[in-house]
Amino acid sequence: MRTATLGPAERAEALAGMAERELDILVVGAGVVGAGTALDAATRGLSTGLVEARDWASGTSSRSSKLIHGGLRYLEMLDFALVREALKERGLLLERLAPHLVKPVPFLYPLQHKGWERLYAGSGVALYDAMSMARGHGRGLPMHRHLSRRHALRVAPALKKDALVGALQYYDAQMDDARYVATLVRTAAMYGAKVANRARVTGFLREGERVVGARVEDVEGGGEYEIRARQIVNATGVWTDDTQAMVGERGQFHVRASKGIHLVVPKDRINSTTGLILRTEKSVLFVIPWGRHWIVGTTDTEWDLDKAHPAASSADIDYLLEHVNSVLAVPLTRDDVQGVYAGLRPLLAGESDATSKLSREHTVAHPVPGLVVVAGGKYTTYRVMAKDAVDEAVHGLDQRVADCVTEDIPLIGAEGYHALWNARARIAARTGLHVVRVEHLLNRYGSLAEEVLDLVAADPGLGAPLTGADDYLRAEIVYAASHEGARHLDDVLTRRTRISIETFDRGTRCAREAAELMAPVLGWDKDQIEREVEHYEKRVQAERESQRQPDDLSADAARLGAPDIVPL
Repeated sequence: MRTATLGPAERAEALAGMAERELDILVVGAGVVGAGTALDAATRGLSTGLVEARDWASGTSSRSSKLIHGGLRYLEMLDFALVREALKERGLLLERLAPHLVKPVPFLYPLQHKGWERLYAGSGVALYDAMSMARGHGRGLPMHRHLSRRHALRVAPALKKDALVGALQYYDAQMDDARYVATLVRTAAMYGAKVANRARVTGFLREGERVVGARVEDVEGGGEYEIRARQIVNATGVWTDDTQAMVGERGQFHVRASKGIHLVVPKDRINSTTGLILRTEKSVLFVIPWGRHWIVGTTDTEWDLDKAHPAASSADIDYLLEHVNSVLAVPLTRDDVQGVYAGLRPLLAGESDATSKLSREHTVAHPVPGLVVVAGGKYTTYRVMAKDAVDEAVHGLDQRVADCVTEDIPLIGAEGYHALWNARARIAARTGLHVVRVEHLLNRYGSLAEEVLDLVAADPGLGAPLTGADDYLRAEIVYAASHEGARHLDDVLTRRTRISIETFDRGTRCAREAAELMAPVLGWDKDQIEREVEHYEKRVQAERESQRQPDDLSADAARLGAPDIVPL
């Protein structure tokens, strides 16, 4: 089976192909749910298109806590069905679908009360493990364990001695959310889906009351396409209501946005061999291992301002620092913060006024003939959401369609990953790269790492690290543009890599070098390179300014000081 290459030529072919003949399914929105829906439809043998107004995962799906988890706190809410479903999906991703991208991660839960809290919390974690094992997909993770205070402090010396009387340690899983979505999109393309980013739906085509297609603007080339489809799936997350408004019909439900922000700090600022999960008065706070960094998050506040660029305010940052410092022996300061990012959760409105209590369940509806809407849910259960959306669309196709098979479809890069991992020392010797570099590539691309290594073999200069962001090879920047659909510098520094949150300069030092590496692939001249670099620097400047503002309104205004799309 061929590997899906998503370069400029493939994008142009996909747009033209979508407009050429009627599709069975057109999916609007390439976050994790939209990408998953395209894969589900394509693997049922349906002709499938996927369009995204900006970049893969450029909204919520690149700005999460990077966790694949059952949702331990939902047990406390007695939402057993949601937890059971999520734990099954976690196991599938770890063991079968994406072992190269989804990895186990340990968490320590400090206990602050003797006796009853250990019994109460321990019972919850024991049930969590038991539910995971009962689904038959939990054997890849160690079971939880009870720790004394002394043992907990050996595992996490960063904790204040008086911050705990003991602890529980349990396991969940994590991934790079944006990389995961890019891999989903490429897998869908490998199975025949036509996919195009920077392709914005500007309206829907109607015949009577039925939706029969969409008008799609090529944001890069400036042309407009009429793409006809027998069923359209609206998977636009926090933009669901906006997309529905183009049909001119009232939606059957509404989606509210809840903002969550995260801080990224260097690994040496928190002395611990495990992640942490802490209770706050509103929710829970995670301290998550992230390569040579920690991710600290998250907040949960209502957001009704700019959806494309949610801004973190100074108050948001102070909130996280205050709560994490309540248990750290050596407190974090603003100077320790390398990166900050903010994302919006798409929550189904109507259940509660407090966003932290709004439903994480998902809903699928068919508000008008020809248009299916899927919304809500959580990252971990994207595959179930996609299945439900395609099942609903199939009702309107008036033909026999195969059942969902994505439970047995590994993502590209999964096949052969374990064998290559076992051979990583030999690969390092063959390529001249350090074995740590090979491990890095295998955990980002799986068996597709060989394609990145082929670039290095053809041009040994691409085997050098990127200046100012030496966790990444120069070859990875080229590969992002040639194979992964990256169209702009921002796509590469923010989503194909995480340089924008993993360096104190937020990627400005390596921006020009990265743009020059992308230029031959994307046909940029010197003027376009300048525009790309200038745009990225303005984006970073606007984000920094927003993070100095006292509240959401002023932070939003500051963030909007940078333009959204680089002119071509």
